[in-house]
Amino acid sequence: MTQQILAYAALDAKSPLVPFKFEQRKSRPDDVIIDIEYCGVCHSDLHQARNDWGFSRYPIVPGHEVIGRVKSIGSAVTKFKVGELVGIGCMVDSCRSCSACHQGLEQYCEQGNTGTYGSVDRHDQSITYGGYSQTIIASQDFVLRVPENLDTQAVAPILCAGITTWSPLRHWKVGPKSKVAVVGLGGLGHMAIKLAHALGADVTLFTRSPSKEQDAKDLGADRIVLSTDEQQMKSAQNQFDLIIDTVPYDHDLKPYIPTLALNGTIVLVGYLGEISATNTVPLILGRKSIAGSLIGGIQETQELLDFCGEHNIVSDVEVIKMQEINEAFERMQKSDVKYRFVIDLKSLQASA
Repeated sequence: MTQQILAYAALDAKSPLVPFKFEQRKSRPDDVIIDIEYCGVCHSDLHQARNDWGFSRYPIVPGHEVIGRVKSIGSAVTKFKVGELVGIGCMVDSCRSCSACHQGLEQYCEQGNTGTYGSVDRHDQSITYGGYSQTIIASQDFVLRVPENLDTQAVAPILCAGITTWSPLRHWKVGPKSKVAVVGLGGLGHMAIKLAHALGADVTLFTRSPSKEQDAKDLGADRIVLSTDEQQMKSAQNQFDLIIDTVPYDHDLKPYIPTLALNGTIVLVGYLGEISATNTVPLILGRKSIAGSLIGGIQETQELLDFCGEHNIVSDVEVIKMQEINEAFERMQKSDVKYRFVIDLKSLQASA
């Protein structure tokens, strides 16, 4: 039996998001149905709504930072009970049989993971709809358990902004002796600083704005380096084991490469597309690397949520009503948010 779900959707690439009803796909035995309480607003929601990447399918109900409580479970579900606090991140399925999936890295599924919204369900070919809605449905294997001690409305961005920065921190084995730098202080950058600090690393923020120094230190950074100051950049050479670059548009990487230590890596997590050419000399002379990283697997994301529960880490958020989403998109384009919008889905009822 299908059900009409109230949501907000982009109907085309140019129009504002509007109230929308869709028919939820039929529930399967391993499915968990979740009543959504909060949903984070990610920059990729805006990209998809505006078809910036060229593959959007309309209508789109965005939202892949979803927090809510289990409403019902299928007959084969063993991992969750009705009423539990849970989350769904950027994926709701994968092939589960390729090398990446067997390694718990479903985000790199060789057949392509099934995105939380705007993807084709691999079982019934329906389109997936995201968290700007009343409820969401997914296999239990892609549902995450959320620690009850955390501020629920501030947990949502951990499921994208958090895991996007946690995954490289773990892959490159960041710990108490590590020196980490973060480029960009937004939704991703502020989580990178919090998590690297909690792992015991020495943390630096690269920024063009001296005014961000106190904010960065409040989040856990030890210092800032002004990327526009040649002397400061020169003083930072050969220091960092890992640089997490969160900038969401094409930018010059050349100034950052010399600041990497021997065997250091700059990992791009914020931008999809071609990057400006870089000089290979400092790469070769210091065995330095430019890498990329995409969100994280389900096991890794659960590890992150548990870590956040132990260390009481959440995102810094501004809670909005569903009806304010178009204004939030405009503000997000201007970087006018500290550091992530989160929608209170109770407000959706006013659009019924």
